[in-house]
Amino acid sequence: MRLQSYVSRSGVSSRRAAEEIIVSGRIKVNGEEVREKGHRLNEGDVVEMDGAPLKPDAKRIYLALNKPPGYICSAADPQGRPLALSLLPASGERLYSLGRLDFMSCGLIFFTNDGDFAAKLGHPGFGMEKEYLVEATGHIDDGVLRAFERGIEIDGEHYVARRALRHNSRTARIVLVEGKNREIRRVFSHFHLHPRSLRRVRIGCVRLGDLAEGSSRELTAEEVAALLEGKNALWAEGDRRREERAELERERAGGGQAPLAPKPSAFPLPPVRGAAPQRPAFIGKPDLREDL
Repeated sequence: MRLQSYVSRSGVSSRRAAEEIIVSGRIKVNGEEVREKGHRLNEGDVVEMDGAPLKPDAKRIYLALNKPPGYICSAADPQGRPLALSLLPASGERLYSLGRLDFMSCGLIFFTNDGDFAAKLGHPGFGMEKEYLVEATGHIDDGVLRAFERGIEIDGEHYVARRALRHNSRTARIVLVEGKNREIRRVFSHFHLHPRSLRRVRIGCVRLGDLAEGSSRELTAEEVAALLEGKNALWAEGDRRREERAELERERAGGGQAPLAPKPSAFPLPPVRGAAPQRPAFIGKPDLREDL
């Protein structure tokens, strides 16, 4: 096995980032510094990074979490705020987030120990869609959404949505690809429509569905394969509409409104895992970008 593959499979970085780590002199093999990216390892070789031993992950982990508001996606927080990592089942592996959500945003986020998976899906050029349901403090005019789709410059930064659709008077669905830091909040605030709530409901072909807030589930092999292929739609149109109706039902229930007339339930999801009360003391390597 080549050294960069070994480092990547140890869960500390993507393969491309592993090459940079090697060239920087942070890797030792059997106690000797190695800066050659293509260095081949032999059975029994001991590999260290910054003095800590590395061991390839025996199993690739792909988790989807419904992050509640009030949790931070970093591996640690100097302010002592709750970590989204603490909601995941204990695995003993280094896990890092794919596509961050800010402190008060909620919804779908992935965690994985597969650096290549995270690097591929997280690259802006890959075209992975992320869909959000945004509730504003006032009426959302169609002109605001059209401006977002055409592209708008705010404080020297260009923001553009792939799609922006009004869900009702104060709620819109926004689909982003690049996902710049706090993009939706900045665009809506620019038009004096400060988001009251912001929830991510889809990444690529994977929807939030009825995954309970604070709970996680494993991505299926089908979902992982479809994500790697760059698919942004996996479920049938009827399933999508039923799920959107379920989301609206939850909104109405939360606001004390009467429920909608019964409709077929959304497509079934894999078994849900409950939140774990504790987590082993390891540090993941989160995606440094924040979408919202």
